Amino acid sequence: MLAILIQKELKAILLSPKFAATFATCAVLILLSLFIGIQDYRAAVRQYEAAQQLNAQEMREQTSWRVISSRVYRQPDPLQILVAGVNNDIGRLSLVNAMEAIKLRNSSYSDDPIFAVFRFIDFVFIVQVVLSLFAILFTFDAVNGEREGGTLKLVFSNAIPRAQYLLAKFLGSWFGLVLPLLIPILLGLLLIMVYRIPADGIFWLKVTALIGMSVLFFTFFIAFGVLLSSLTRSSSVSFLLALVLWVVLVLIIPRAGVMAAGQIVPVPSVAEIEGQQNGFEKASWDRLMNGMKERWRSRDAEMAGMSAEQREAYRDAHEWQWLEEEDQARQAMQKEISDFAIKLHEDLRNRKAQQERLGFALSRFSPASAYQLAAMQLAGTDVTLKSRYEDAMQNYRNTFSAFTEKKQKEAGGLGGIRITMDSQKGFSLSTGRDQGSLDLSELPRFQAPAHSFAEALAPTLIDWGLLALCTVGAFAGAFVVFLRYDVR
Repeated sequence: MLAILIQKELKAILLSPKFAATFATCAVLILLSLFIGIQDYRAAVRQYEAAQQLNAQEMREQTSWRVISSRVYRQPDPLQILVAGVNNDIGRLSLVNAMEAIKLRNSSYSDDPIFAVFRFIDFVFIVQVVLSLFAILFTFDAVNGEREGGTLKLVFSNAIPRAQYLLAKFLGSWFGLVLPLLIPILLGLLLIMVYRIPADGIFWLKVTALIGMSVLFFTFFIAFGVLLSSLTRSSSVSFLLALVLWVVLVLIIPRAGVMAAGQIVPVPSVAEIEGQQNGFEKASWDRLMNGMKERWRSRDAEMAGMSAEQREAYRDAHEWQWLEEEDQARQAMQKEISDFAIKLHEDLRNRKAQQERLGFALSRFSPASAYQLAAMQLAGTDVTLKSRYEDAMQNYRNTFSAFTEKKQKEAGGLGGIRITMDSQKGFSLSTGRDQGSLDLSELPRFQAPAHSFAEALAPTLIDWGLLALCTVGAFAGAFVVFLRYDVR
């Protein structure tokens, strides 16, 4: 009997005009979003490779280890085709040298702000907004629609258990809606292979997990629609209720949770942090320059009363020692600036992390938010993408600075800097340039941070559990309510 009821439900769904319209719309949206995502990814790869070549050319043209600088770029990830996340919001590159702190800049939306107006329609957006709405549209009258048509009373004139009938409704809707939608998804993945997008085993594991999470999210809304249909006797009432609750779950709660967290845990703005950092850096440089002037005045005073030849001989005998002292003072000052910047950004990151944890915890009252957060985690385009890259770039900056300091000393200390203090001309600083191009063959190369499948899956386990719990809860609620449902 269960199989017959499922077949009846499947036939009703597949032969309905709204199924053809829904399937066509979803298929076009899914395939179009994946095609556009593939094109954007390929464009990002071309831009990344061109920028890498330009940076390498500029570095080959530099002639002094003291002032050498590099740009490190964030590598495009194939999973951004399916889940854009914050990929377009955060910066794509950071300068790496001994003077500036690591900071990602030049995001896609900052370069082309017009795309930030309507954002990017990716696979997750289609599942979260379009498919969840379609699931409700197909199930809001699953029970009360049968009652209004008179077929519910006719069905139960036979000896059919109510639990079996409700399970058939749920399974029939699931098979009728989920399985056909897997066809455009598989065609979209075929597009990825046709365009030869780099895809290893980790990529396919993440994609499989993402599809599984999407099916679970879609299943919740099927069960939710059946619950609302069992709660009401009129299909018009259940449709209105379903639409209002869909808006609350998908659109309002996720944003309200983040806004509430922003009020509960205030975080200083980036401008405030940069103002503190720039102020400390300026004060440190002023202190260094003032100290340098005082030291050179003291050294000049030691040469008072000497003849010009004696002063020149004394300066030649002690100049290397003085330059080493100034270099040590400069390095100490730069370390203070770097440590202060790291401390500021670490404090900012901790406060942001606290705010994010609270905001995500509040927004997870919505299954739509739990699904989106899990999808971003699986794809590696979540809010930790920025910190992962900045941490990797900071480690690279330390290695880069240590290497250039070593090469600078091998090339002759300060690489052509000469600092003099004359009683008539006063304090003066001159910089020279290393002769010839630099040998960059041993220069450390930046390695993009890895994001394994285990690292991607672990944070999503709570979201898997929440979605499963919500789905079981919705179906259990529908079952309890339907046991007392008046079929007349």
